[in-house]
Amino acid sequence: MKKEKAQKLLFIYNATSGKLNAVWDGIHKIFSPNSYPCSLCAITYGVVGENKLWKKFRNEAHMEMEFLHSDEFLKSYASKFGHKFTFPIVLSTGKGELEVAVTTEELNQLKSAEELITVLQKHFRVAI
Repeated sequence: MKKEKAQKLLFIYNATSGKLNAVWDGIHKIFSPNSYPCSLCAITYGVVGENKLWKKFRNEAHMEMEFLHSDEFLKSYASKFGHKFTFPIVLSTGKGELEVAVTTEELNQLKSAEELITVLQKHFRVAI
């Protein structure tokens, strides 16, 4: 399925913002990685920092990207778009609408930053 060029990609984590939540997420990743609820977090971030391959891609990609926790997304976008999305998810902006770029189910199937990058390059021809 070919998608039109997105103006911006929104990456929404299935996690809540805040330093304390980040600490708990890190602990969860260490002690129970199979039950960690955010595949996007697990792919793009390790326990202590951003995945190096993902960071390189993100810094070199010629596409605007925004990264939000679920609570930040709902605060900024829910009044306009409602609560119709599951998290994690990647959305694209275009023509004043948000469209699903990578579904929660697709993200849950990915095992690495490399796989996520491949999906983004395939759908959006994200150049680096």
